[in-house]
Amino acid sequence: MSASTSTLTSLLSQLNSKPLPPPESIASLLSSAKRILLTLNALLPTPSTSPHLLTLARQVLETGALLSIRLHQPDAFTRYFQQLLPFYELPPSNFSGWDNGGDAMEIETDNSGHKGGEDRGQRSKITGLYLLLLLTKGDYAGFHTVLEGLEIEGSVGAEEDIYVQYPIKLERWLMEGSYDRVWAATKRDGVPSEEFGVFSKVLIGTIRLDIASCSEKAYPSLPIANAKNLLFLDSEGSVVEFARERGWLVRDGRIYFPSQHWPGALEGSEEGVSRMEKEMLVASTQVIENTIGYARELETIV
Repeated sequence: MSASTSTLTSLLSQLNSKPLPPPESIASLLSSAKRILLTLNALLPTPSTSPHLLTLARQVLETGALLSIRLHQPDAFTRYFQQLLPFYELPPSNFSGWDNGGDAMEIETDNSGHKGGEDRGQRSKITGLYLLLLLTKGDYAGFHTVLEGLEIEGSVGAEEDIYVQYPIKLERWLMEGSYDRVWAATKRDGVPSEEFGVFSKVLIGTIRLDIASCSEKAYPSLPIANAKNLLFLDSEGSVVEFARERGWLVRDGRIYFPSQHWPGALEGSEEGVSRMEKEMLVASTQVIENTIGYARELETIV
């Protein structure tokens, strides 16, 4: 083992230590590792790159990608994903099953459900995370482009892959308007790994904004208790805080949407409230779900 690869092994071990190093140390360690790869002409795979070095280079980039998520740096994660693509285009047989003694190899464990002893590194997990990131951005065209590439290539089994299946299920439920199922899947027990929880929280935030926007158009007002369930918030206090951030009026246990000029709504008259209750029966939650679902479908088609 050369001095450079020994140093890479040491850097990976430090990056995978528990607890994690502070963010500034992580950035420094990753920068040092990538400089070594650049010196070894291994930052991009070439026909002359040895399996040993290919494996190390992929580990460094995968470590950087996963740590970027834990540090809430989606742009950095996207850059690492793009850097990993040339490695993921190579056959698994190009990589070694070399064991460096433990810590760095831990990041090579793949619990996706693939059979056999192929060395795929963390491809399934990182691809699934990238798909989830695209969902949080509302990039449905990009989402389906990546999926089509996986199907054509046939190297990641989407049907049995727990990491790829997770964003696929979320996207389907979003299209159906089954937000309760999305909400349940983003809980700690529903995510396939800790990293998915980071993007899942962002996705719920995106859904909440969609529902809020549709609620403003569909309802003259809502009881705070109902808004708590509709917006997937944990407490009525969170509802009040969210309402104020959006400029909604909160009074007497209800939220009023000031953008809607419903007769009697802001006066709080009995007649006005009765009229609003009737309107609410018509503008049901299903209307909101269908509206967003149709918008998703149109966006995908376009």
